[in-house]
Amino acid sequence: MKNKSLFSILIAIITLSSCGKKEEQMPPQGPMPFPVQTVAKQDAVVYQEYTANLEGQQNVEIRPKVNGFIQKIYVDEGQVVRKGQLLFKLETQTQNEDASAAKAAVQAAQVEVDRLKPLVDRKIISNVQLETAKAKLAQAKASYGAIAANIGFGTITSPVDGVIGGLPFREGSLVSSSSEMPLTTVSDTRVIRAYFSMNEKQLLFFNKTFKGATTAEKLKAAPEVSLLLVDNTEYDQKGKLATMNGLVNPQTGTTQFRAEFKNPEGILRSGSSGIVRLPINEKNVILVPQNAVFEVQGKQTLYVVGKDNKVKSKIVQTSGTSGLNFIVTGGLEEGEVIVIEGTSKLKDDMEIVPQQGKPEAAAPAGNAVAKDSTKTTTPPAKK
Repeated sequence: MKNKSLFSILIAIITLSSCGKKEEQMPPQGPMPFPVQTVAKQDAVVYQEYTANLEGQQNVEIRPKVNGFIQKIYVDEGQVVRKGQLLFKLETQTQNEDASAAKAAVQAAQVEVDRLKPLVDRKIISNVQLETAKAKLAQAKASYGAIAANIGFGTITSPVDGVIGGLPFREGSLVSSSSEMPLTTVSDTRVIRAYFSMNEKQLLFFNKTFKGATTAEKLKAAPEVSLLLVDNTEYDQKGKLATMNGLVNPQTGTTQFRAEFKNPEGILRSGSSGIVRLPINEKNVILVPQNAVFEVQGKQTLYVVGKDNKVKSKIVQTSGTSGLNFIVTGGLEEGEVIVIEGTSKLKDDMEIVPQQGKPEAAAPAGNAVAKDSTKTTTPPAKK
C-alpha cells in the first residue's frame, strides 16, 4: 500500500516537472498586428429617406350619372385603356320609353302651336294663347332633351388614358349616381407621384440647404431624388421634387412634398409605397468604417491608437452613414489613428502592431443614409 502511494506521488512530481519545462520553453507572445486608419476629413453624400405613398398623376373615379342596371362590362381589372374607350353600358330601356313619351309630347305641343298661329294672324284669338302654346312646346323640348341626355349617360367611357382598378360591381348590378362605391378607378400611371412629408426640423434644414427666394426656386435648386422600392432595390428612373405645401399642418407638424417619376415600363402602380431618397452633400466631415465602431451600453465606441501603439476606447457621436462609413460628429479629431477591424479582440492599454489600411469609399450611390431622416436604415455596428 505504501509502495503504491509513493509511486503515485512520484508520477505527479514528474508530470508537474514536465509541464513546467514546457511552459518555460514557450516564447513570450508579442503584440498582434491590427489594421488601422488615420482619421481625415472629406466630402460625402448623405441620403435623407422619406416614406412615400405612390399615386398616378390622375386617379379618376368612374361613377354613373343615371340609375340603371349594368348591362355590359367591356373591360377587366388591370387593363390599359385609352381616353374615350367604352367601359360600361347601363340598361336604358325604361328611359327609352320615357324618351318616346317625351318626344310625342313635343310633337303634340308643336301641333298646337301650328294650329293657333293662323288664328292669331287672323285675329280670331289673342296672342296670349299662342305664346302659352309656345312655352309648353319649349318645356316639352327641354324635357325630351334631358331624357335623351340621360340615355347617353348610360354609355360610360374612360375620361383619361390609364389602367383600370378594381371592378366591385358585376353585370346585372343596380347602380346609381349616389352609390358610395365607384364603378371603377382609372389611373394614369405614365407619371407616378410620390407624396411624402417632412417634419419642421427637416423642412428648416431643406430651406437652409437649397437656396431660393421662393418655394419654386428652392425646388428647382434641389437635386434629383431616387426611389427605393419595397423589395429594397432602387428604381431605375430618377425623379424630381415638383411641389411643396406652403403650410405646416398644425396637427401633425409636417409639410407635404410631391416628387414625380416617369413610369415608361409600368413598374410602379398607384396605391403602392416606397422611400424617396434626397441626396445631401456634406463638406469636410469625418468618416470612419462601420467595422471600427461597436456599442458599449448603448454608446458607439471605437479604439484609438496612441503614440506608444497602445489602444484606448473612445466614445463617439455619429449622424448616420455614408457608404460603408459612419459620419462622426463628435468625440474624434482629424489625424487620430483608429483600429478598423478586429475590435472584439482588443481591450484598453493593449499594445498592437499598427498596419495602415485603405479607407472605405466615401459615398457609393444608394448606400448613404441620414440619421435625421423620416425612415433611417443605419446598419448595426460590427465588431
